[in-house]
Amino acid sequence: MTTFEKIREIIMEQLSVDESMVTIDTNLMKDLEADSLDAVEIIMAIEEEFGIEIPDEEAEKFQTVNDLIKYVDAHVE
Repeated sequence: MTTFEKIREIIMEQLSVDESMVTIDTNLMKDLEADSLDAVEIIMAIEEEFGIEIPDEEAEKFQTVNDLIKYVDAHVE
């Protein structure tokens, strides 16, 4: 399973959205109407899934699914 597929699964579960709504270019806030609590839960699930820690100042920069993928790929060994 690719990083994108894992992150898509997490987002689908956290936000109860359909797979077709989550693409690499999806903006979490604008396209999926995620609020700050949703964002925190998504970040926590990603940290758990990939065994990494994402600092708050980094997490605040994430807007699209691709932002999450790039960060995870850069920090997972």
